[in-house]
Formats: sequence, structure tokens, C-alpha cells
Amino acid sequence: MLLPVTVLVRRAYGVEVIGAALLARAGGRGHRAIARTLGVPAATVRGWLRVMAGRLEPVRLYLLQVAHRAGVDQPVPKALGSPWRDVLAALGAATAAVTGRFGAVGVVGAVTGWQVAVACSAGRLLAPGWPPARPGAGRNTSCL
Repeated sequence: MLLPVTVLVRRAYGVEVIGAALLARAGGRGHRAIARTLGVPAATVRGWLRVMAGRLEPVRLYLLQVAHRAGVDQPVPKALGSPWRDVLAALGAATAAVTGRFGAVGVVGAVTGWQVAVACSAGRLLAPGWPPARPGAGRNTSCL
């Protein structure tokens, strides 16, 4: 089954909601405050944050690889002093590279960073076993 770039595998909420939670966490907010703001159960938000916290560095490296492969002379973002903010900076670099190469407007409208994250992770951003060691590893098709 093909999923649109607005949803993640095995998640009931759209990527923009999950992304808003991850962005709020990068801003220093806790799971309860994020849950209240988004109108999502606190346990759900805590689960998203736990999964991502356990893979911040591999996700950052994966997104930097995507930026490198999709972009021409894409600069590596500077470290921002927080693993959460570093992942967001890498997502920004990947988004800039992908939209610079393929255009900022897709079939569903303007391409967002969270849509790039879904597309690059094949919807598995928070799924077990993701990210692979390198883009496209373990798949029979290439990923950016």
C-alpha cells in the first residue's frame, strides 16, 4: 500500500502534528505541555519523543546524506548545541537540497520539511529499524 507523504507508518497522527511535537521538544518543551498544545494524549507524545530521542544522531546523519546526494554544494549545517536542534538543521538542509533539485511545489502543494522526512524515510521516521546505515540500504530501489 502506498501512503501519502503526510503520514508515517503505524502512526494515527499526520506528520505535521508529529513534526510540531518534535519541533516543540527541540525548543525545550516537555511532553505534557506539547500534548496540551496539540490536543494529543501525553503518552502518545511521550512515545514519539522517546523513539526520536533514541535515534537523533543516526537520523541527523541520514538527513545529511540525503542533502549531500540531492544537493549540489550543500553546506553542512553548523552544530547548534542540542541534538534535537541539530536534527532539525539537518532536516532543513535536506529540504533545501530536495526542493532545490526537484522544486518547492509537489503534487499535494508546497513541500514541507516534514514531507521530505517522510519521503526520505519511506514513512518510517519513527518505525523500528530506521534509519538504515546509509540511504537506500536494504531496499531494491534507490533513495535520494
